[in-house]
Order: sequence, then C-alpha cells, then structure tokens
Amino acid sequence: MRRILVIKHGALGDFVLATGPFTAIRAHHLGDNVTLLTTPPYVDFARQSRLFDQVWVDTRPGVFQVSGWWSLLRRLRDEPIARVYDLQTSSRSSFYFRLLPRPKPEWSGIAHGASHPHAGPERVRLHTVDRQAEQLRLAGIDHVPHPDLSWAKADISHLTLPRSFALLAPGGSAHRPEKRWPASHFAALTRELTKVGITAVAIGGKDDVAATRAVAEAGGIDLAGSTTLAEVVELARRAKVAIGNDTGPMHLAATAGCRSVVLFSHASDPALCAPRGPVVRVLREPVLAQLTVAEVAEAALKGMDA
Repeated sequence: MRRILVIKHGALGDFVLATGPFTAIRAHHLGDNVTLLTTPPYVDFARQSRLFDQVWVDTRPGVFQVSGWWSLLRRLRDEPIARVYDLQTSSRSSFYFRLLPRPKPEWSGIAHGASHPHAGPERVRLHTVDRQAEQLRLAGIDHVPHPDLSWAKADISHLTLPRSFALLAPGGSAHRPEKRWPASHFAALTRELTKVGITAVAIGGKDDVAATRAVAEAGGIDLAGSTTLAEVVELARRAKVAIGNDTGPMHLAATAGCRSVVLFSHASDPALCAPRGPVVRVLREPVLAQLTVAEVAEAALKGMDA
C-alpha cells in the first residue's frame, strides 16, 4: 500500500466544498492508504466520512513553536509518502513540500517543483469546486463528484425542536464584521418567520453568541455552541429553509440538501465561494445592512410549504 496524503486545513466552508475531491481521491486510490492532514476542528468529522484510512492532526505551529514543527516534521518524514494532494494550496501547505525528504513525492498543488502543478492566474478566478476539480484532472483524476455529506449522521433527539423551523446562521468570522447581516435584522426576520408559523433556530460558535441571542430574544431558539458539525447537518435536513451569512454552517446546510438563502457583501464573491447544493439562492448587497428584512423574508418563504 502506498501512502497518499491529502492536505486540507479549513475553513469550514472550504472543507465542505472539498468533500467532492475527497471522494474522488478515495475512489482513485482504492488500494492505497489515504491519509488526511487537517486541523483539530475537522478531525472527528473527517473520520466519520470513512473516506480516509487515517486522519493526522496539524496544529499549524507558529514560527517559534519548535516542538510543534518537530512533531509535524517527524510525521511527514517517518513514513514514505508516494503522492500529496494539496487542496489547501496555501503558502504554509506549499512549504510542507520543502520539508519532505528527497526523493520528493508526487505533488498536486502550487508548490514550486510540484510534479503535478496547478498554476497560472486563471485558477483564482474559478469557484473552489471547479478549481479543485481542475487541479485533480491535471493529476489524473477525471471525475470529481459534487460536494456530499450523505455520510454525516447524528442523533439530535436531545434537542427540543419545533415541527416547523428555519435554520439561521447569523454569525461568521469575528474579524470580518462586513460579512455579517446585522443581528437586529436577524431578529426582525425571526419575527417575520413566526408570523407564518416557522420558528427560527440559530446556530453558531462562541463568536456568534450576540447574534444568536438576538434571535432568541425575538422568539427563536439559540443553539450556539451546542451542536457538532454532524448535528448541524441533521438540523439542515429537517429545516424548512436555511438563512445566513457567508459562513461555514451555510455550506453544511446547502450541501445537506436544505433550501438555502445566503447573504453576501462586497467582502466575498459568490462566484468563487458560494455554497453548493440543490437549491441555493444568493442575495448580495455591497453593504449587508442595506439588504432589507423584507427581501430576505421573501426569498426564504418563496415556494415554501410552511
């Protein structure tokens, strides 16, 4: 068995979009040991997929974290690696190419000296899904399926959920406030949904508690910090609709098959990174506060059998 290494650190949305390439790589290397190198938030999720024989943790050590670099170096060098699919294609992951001993393994990515380079300015103009599909074609993998989370399962019986609910993702990266629709708008949207018998259920992490609390105060349910990634997928399967900012949980919802409305500002381009799923509608305003509650509510309720 040859060891095939796949590098994908995150963020969450990018990790979800990479599930198609993960599946393609697994199918192409059925007789090999396919190992994923990823960051702690995605280890359990990746293991549940059963697409990898092993999942290695990359703590992404800082410049002066010698023990972290030494641990990573030993892991990369102790066992021969035949081929690397660098789906992160960052300066950090490309630097790992330099850490590997000679003879270098086959390498699919943007690292200087890669055997299967994916270079050129046009690559950055492609949606993540299309860019990675092109990268794998150049490495000899012709068929890359759509992102898929059908394997993600969780028991959510401990959550008290209403019969009819909408999944809201009102948060996002703490350092990118321009990507957030105002919490007050999500609160107003919650009240609009309540009028038609739909309860808002807000999800998010520790950076999102102010926004999810606003939803709860408007009559919704606050699940911030209370759900795993697989549990969010299960929630999305049961929700009438998912509504949220350009953030990771919306990728989970859309890929799970939930009808999704995603809100974009000038800070990110949906042509490059919008969630992929059966029914995804993008609403975009340069300044998200200018996107009205009425517009979002109309998009969320259109065609819905509440």
